This record gives sequence, C-alpha cells and structure tokens, in this order.
Amino acid sequence: MASLGLNIDEQKAVERFRKEVVEPSMTSLVILDFWAEWCGPCKALTPVLEKVAADYADKGVVLAKINVDEEQFIASQFQVRSIPTVYALFQGQPVADLTSARSESQLKQVLDQLLAQLPVGGAAGEAKAEIAQFVAMGEEILAGGDPERAAGIFSQVVEMAPEEPAAHAGLIRALVEAGRIEEAQAALALAEGLPAVAADPALGQAKSALALQAARPDDGALAALRARAAESPSDFAARFAFAEAAFAAGERDTAADELLAIIAADRDWNEGSAKAKLLQIFEAVGLEDAWVVATRRRLSRLLFG
Repeated sequence: MASLGLNIDEQKAVERFRKEVVEPSMTSLVILDFWAEWCGPCKALTPVLEKVAADYADKGVVLAKINVDEEQFIASQFQVRSIPTVYALFQGQPVADLTSARSESQLKQVLDQLLAQLPVGGAAGEAKAEIAQFVAMGEEILAGGDPERAAGIFSQVVEMAPEEPAAHAGLIRALVEAGRIEEAQAALALAEGLPAVAADPALGQAKSALALQAARPDDGALAALRARAAESPSDFAARFAFAEAAFAAGERDTAADELLAIIAADRDWNEGSAKAKLLQIFEAVGLEDAWVVATRRRLSRLLFG
C-alpha cells in the first residue's frame, strides 16, 4: 500500500497500519482482526482471539484489530467483504486466512502449523536469542581458561533470565574452576530451588563438576595420595582416592588412568565404583568434549573388547 496517489486521510491510514501492524509483523506473527462495534459475531470472537494471542505471546504472536468503520480504506485493501474477517500476517504479508477458525482449538492448531514453518521471533524470541548469545560467550571464555570473567558473565545472565538453566550451570562450573567452591555451592542451592532449572540436564553436569571439585586437596595431601597409590597398586581404595583427588586438582588424564586400571583389574570392585566415578567425570566435563570421547573409547575397549 504505497502512498502514491492517496489523499491525506488514506496516507494517514496507511501510516497507522504500518506502525501498528506491518512493523510488528516483521518479527512477530500478527493476528489481524477486522471487526465493527455493531457486529455480534465479532464480539463473540474477540475473547477467543485475545486468549489465544495471550497464550502464544511468548511464541511471538500478537493481536491487531482493525475497526472497518474507522479504517475503511485499509479494509478495502484487504478486500474485506464480511466481518469478522481474520488474517495471519508475517513480515507485512498475509500468510493465512483464519476467518473459519472460530474456536480456541482451531486457532491454536493453525498457529502451531504457521509457527513451525515461519521464522517468527517476536520480543520474546529476540530476548531469548540475546540470552543465548551471552551464554555462548560465557562458555567460550570459560573454555579459554578465564573462569573469573566467565562467572561474571553467567552471573549477569542469571539476573537477566533467572529461569535459564544454561546460565545457572555455567555459573556453577565457572565458580568451581575459579576455586570458589562455597559460592558454587550457594549457586547450586539457588538453582535447585527453581523447578524448571533443577530438572534440566545442564544442572546435572554442573552438580557433578562441583561434587568432584568440592574436596580438592592441597599439594601435600595430593602428593601423599599419589605416593600411597604408587606403593600399593593392588590397593584399589587408595588408587580410587588418588583418582578423585587428581581430577579435582586438574589432572584428569591421571585420574582416568587410575580408574581405568582398576576397571581392567576388577570391573566389579566396590560395586563398580571406578566405572561410576569415571562416568561422573564424563558428565562433569561434558559428553561432547574431545577428551571425554577419547576416554570413553578406552573404557569401551575394556568393557567390550
């Protein structure tokens, strides 16, 4: 609807429509309802449209209403012949005629189909994408060896999005790597108090990392455990204790070697504790990590080779 050849009132109508409908439709799916005060079916449909739009707001759906008596020019551009007439618009273009969908279930079914096909973001989608970028930044910095800076980023994300599991998990792991164990424990307690966060697998990984690091020994204690394990290779309890301490001290290769040696000698020792500990380490490090993938192969060769 270009303004060329339009009178002043029509140009104003186009501008209103652009601001109220077209611009929101660039990132959101707009339910466009043509109605009038005197239209009984319109008034009956309004609560249904409003409820569905509210239910789908976090998916990027918004409702826009056009009074055909006040916006006759806009209605004519859409060739509205009867009301209610309802369209779905995305990026300024009609993508579906919703007029025949009069019930809540019918509308939701059509919207679900549209949302599955269209790159709808909306304000909620934009905010979610921004949060994801910050989380990715924190993970990159943590992987680069700067846990203090990563913890600062994850902490900010937790404040911005308290229900974001990845942010809580990243914060806990960053605090663990920075040696701030008590703060990591407090962060875990906070996360576990949020049902949506507590149930997320990402928190399980962070919890494993914290559990493995909580009893990190000092250099003297680690040396003593190392010596005891070396002196008594058949003392699996000593080697197990050394493996735990070695991983907590950052010596994950040494930890894996000790645990794999126990499994090779007696995979059922202490009800399979060595295998269980190794799996816990895998979870703490991350199942996609290259070191984990390689070490899992070593474990598989022992168990199934």
